[in-house]
Parts: sequence; structure tokens; C-alpha cells
Amino acid sequence: MPDLATLTTSGRIATLTLNRPDARNALSIDLLGSLHAHADTLPKRDDISVLVLTGAGKSFCAGMDLKAVLDDPAAPRRLLHLLADFTVKLRALPMVTLAKVNGAAIGGGCGLACVCDIAITHGDSKMGYPEVDLGVCPAVVAPWLVRKIGAGQARRVLLMGGLMTGQQAFEIGMVDQVVAGVGDLDAAADTLAQRLGQGGPHALRATKQLLNTIDGSSDAALVKRGADLSADVVATTQTQQMLRAKLGK
Repeated sequence: MPDLATLTTSGRIATLTLNRPDARNALSIDLLGSLHAHADTLPKRDDISVLVLTGAGKSFCAGMDLKAVLDDPAAPRRLLHLLADFTVKLRALPMVTLAKVNGAAIGGGCGLACVCDIAITHGDSKMGYPEVDLGVCPAVVAPWLVRKIGAGQARRVLLMGGLMTGQQAFEIGMVDQVVAGVGDLDAAADTLAQRLGQGGPHALRATKQLLNTIDGSSDAALVKRGADLSADVVATTQTQQMLRAKLGK
């Protein structure tokens, strides 16, 4: 069985890849466990200045694995807490994090892109937070989206649900750079990562730590409360019925 997440290094740039392409890199408990395991090795890696987060195959991350939250009553809370803890861990990493959104970034997947310090995508990618359309509360990702695009914009995006293109995500500040097509993404992301890696390692780490303090990124309790709120909503009969209808179960 292949690793559900892989970590590779080239010079001062590392790449953490969600490696579940057959499921569009949907966030299962096992995938999140693999992401945690790799992330735990990174804080002491003084040889890395930039971490690129991306997905294998055509998708970045399709969000929460919906099948996993239907069959086991305990699974939603466990999965959501794993996601919440990973977002906090990802934000706290000392190196600059760059989301290379190579394809669909939905729900929690879009949240991961917003957790990263900088995000790049192509104009035709699909991004957004359709949780309310499924009867789910996007409470884990909400704090990160608010920090990324501001409270007013985040309120509109999360309450309206639905999806947007990568170009539209760029226009509201959800991603920081957009290229015309997916074929242009690798080169542009590599150029951006190399540019970020030119900064002084100690200066980059100190600046990131300061920014995390300023914007409240260290408030893990808020994200954990979001995980509990989301789990409570997923457990309701109405949401379970909506999810089963979505999956044709």
C-alpha cells in the first residue's frame, strides 16, 4: 500500500504531497495520520526554508472523506480533531508554507490552502466551501479563512457555500497568485518557492513567528472548538440524511 502522504526534499525546498489520488485526496483518518507523522519531523529541519503542500493526481484535496463519517459514529469527531490539529501544526511550522493548488480544493482541502502562508493555483481550478450545502458546519476552516480574506468576505463565502474558480479565488484574496492553466502551474510554483527560499532562514522563521502572533494563529483552542461544533452538526439526523443522499446511500 503506498504512503498516503509523501515528503520529498530538493535543496532548501520540501514538498508534502497528499497521495490518495483515487479518492481525490479526500481527508480520511489514515491520510491525516500520515500528514501528522510527516509534519512532526519538520520543526527541527533547519535545512528547509520552504514547504510546498500539494496533491497527487488531478486534485489538491476534496475535503473530508464523507464515506468515513457515515459508517462509524465516532469517526466524525476523530477526523475533525485530526484536521483541526493538523491545521494548527501546519501553520506553526517554522518554514514558509506554499500551497500548490493543482486542482479541486474543497471544504477542508480549501482550508489547508488558506492555512499555508502563500497559495498559488491555476484559473480553472475549483475551490470553495460547500459545507452548508451538505448540512455541514465549516467551523474548523472558518478561523483560517477569516485570517486570509477578512471576516466580511469569509462570512459571505461560508454562508453561501458553493464553489468558485481559481481565478475568482484569486480575486477575493483566497489565493495569492494564479496562472492561466494547470500546465503553467509547476513552473510558476517552483519559481515562487525558489524566490521564497532566497530569504535568510532565520529571518523567515522569525518573521513567520511574529505574523502568527499578530493574527492569532496560535489560538489552537478556537480551532478545536470548531472541530467539536462541526462533529455535533455532522451527527444530526438531518445532516446524516443529506450526506447519504449526496453519496446515493
